[in-house]
Amino acid sequence: MTDLNSKSCAACEGWVPPLTDAQITEMKAQLDPNWEIDDEGKSLSRKFTFKGYAKAVYHANLVAFLSDKEGHHADVAFGWGYCHVTYTSHELGRLSENDFICASKLDAAVA
Repeated sequence: MTDLNSKSCAACEGWVPPLTDAQITEMKAQLDPNWEIDDEGKSLSRKFTFKGYAKAVYHANLVAFLSDKEGHHADVAFGWGYCHVTYTSHELGRLSENDFICASKLDAAVA
């Protein structure tokens, strides 16, 4: 098993294969346990909580920076005390390795 944090995202133009249920389970085991996968294997999300608004904004900016650096952009919702991050490979209709790479890099950044 390769360390997700050492990888970079591949260009998603429909040719990156979506992950099987077994691959999703294997990759999720490499992430912080607070990450959740929807029932259809289409999205990977995590809610971060903070004491205040500014830290939630800073966290959203960190997610935006990491996502842009990898070329795989998260959906981010934030407000007072929270930042909800969701990764999905829209063009595939299912999770790809890119989603887990980005989540792993975010885990490392906040550790």
